[in-house]
Amino acid sequence: METYKAKNMDKTIIIDLPKGRMPPQAIDLEEAVLGAALIDSNGLFDVVGILRSADAFYKEEHRLIYIAILSLFHGNEPVDLLTVSAKLKTMKKLEMAGGDLYLIQLSQKVSSSAHSEYHSRIILQKFMARNIISFNSKITALAYDEGTDVFELIDRWAKEFDNIADLISTGRSTLQWKPSLQELKLTVEMLSRNDDESRLVGIDTGFKRINQYTGGYRKQDLVIVAARPGMGKTAKVLKTAVANLKKDVPVGFISGEMSMAQLTARAFAIDTNFHLNQLMKYGFEKTEYFVTMNQHIERVQNWPLHVDDSGNMDITDVIIKAKDWYRKHKIELLIIDYIQLMKDRSKKWNNRSDELMDISRRLKLLAKELNIPVIVLAQVSRECEKRGASKRPMIIDIKDCGAIEQDADIIEFIYRPEYYKIDIDIDDYDEKMRPLISKGANTEINFAKYRGGAVSTTMLKWIGDKTKFVDVDDEEDTFDYISIDKPLPKPTANEAFDVVEPEEDPNHFV
Repeated sequence: METYKAKNMDKTIIIDLPKGRMPPQAIDLEEAVLGAALIDSNGLFDVVGILRSADAFYKEEHRLIYIAILSLFHGNEPVDLLTVSAKLKTMKKLEMAGGDLYLIQLSQKVSSSAHSEYHSRIILQKFMARNIISFNSKITALAYDEGTDVFELIDRWAKEFDNIADLISTGRSTLQWKPSLQELKLTVEMLSRNDDESRLVGIDTGFKRINQYTGGYRKQDLVIVAARPGMGKTAKVLKTAVANLKKDVPVGFISGEMSMAQLTARAFAIDTNFHLNQLMKYGFEKTEYFVTMNQHIERVQNWPLHVDDSGNMDITDVIIKAKDWYRKHKIELLIIDYIQLMKDRSKKWNNRSDELMDISRRLKLLAKELNIPVIVLAQVSRECEKRGASKRPMIIDIKDCGAIEQDADIIEFIYRPEYYKIDIDIDDYDEKMRPLISKGANTEINFAKYRGGAVSTTMLKWIGDKTKFVDVDDEEDTFDYISIDKPLPKPTANEAFDVVEPEEDPNHFV
């Protein structure tokens, strides 16, 4: 123990050097968040949703500035350097907040609000840590007091801990019992209608038979689509995306492997029945197909599809991107390809399984917060291939992510026997599956987990040269756009695409 006399003070400050520590804080990030708010208020929705109280800021000047920002924000007034300065003057706190010079300095520390949400979460964590230290000190002191009722102390500890936990409870508010009953009634009414479309209580899966079984992927569902590489995971979820895009339902797609060009070609092939090789390798042998392609481009060019193919699969960045799409584009479905590519760089992990467990939990919370289904692809390990006659995957085979079962609402496995050169024996299937196999179904969709009902299996048809799945008993799904009754004109490729010089129209499709 050492004694120091602080300058300009009349009392001696006793500091226990081994225990003397600064409270948890992130002054530089506080400056970054406030500076971003002063120059780019677009990121304020995320910041205010996380930092709901000015007390989250450690520095007194920053608390005052954020109080002014919150006042402007909740009053639907613009937030910028001038309005914040004016609000602080009205509050008679401008000088206490550092004056106009300090506001200008803050605004010069960042160039945009791109990382404000991420910074805000760290600030919140520091605030929570300070609260934990504070209340833990109080509880410890009371525990040493002989007059303290220990049961009251435990109750107080629990309440204080709940208050701290509430700091991170963002997203949907709790639905009360009575309105929840009304929602249940509406759901039953929808399910009771005869037409297939109205029976959907979630978003379209893209497949009639899966819709009949699930009622569609529901809000807040975390859906895992798992299979070995090459089974068609991306093709299946792209069909789901296309089915919703055709209804003008905004879809977000985060791809860790495929580029935007690859996803565009595959989605276009799925919806038009062009062969994927035609679109990506060989082109068209028949020039009339160029006219057909132009017609399809005109039809689909305004689909509300939002793709991130940057390959940045850090879970925090994925969440930020999803929330940005939700706020700007109102996405109703998020697809992530795939979970084993994802990382969590927010802290060091002892092993990969723990990291993926945390990632799957955060994805489930994201689905609940945005109130949309989140479909996540997953790789299956080689263990399933070591089995006997059947190579059907099981939950235990999901690579590096065994704990995902507790978070997922639906786990689907894609299994194509022909992938392993196994002939389908129709006698191995029940009476519901046999008619589908007779029509050409060759792929099992096994529901290994489904919170809404029992595990089950249905069958689809995989068309390899078109890289797509179809419902064999759905005429609309097997419709061939290229087959036409009336002969088309046979222009050259340039005439068909109406090619123009780039300098005339650089944005024209070539």
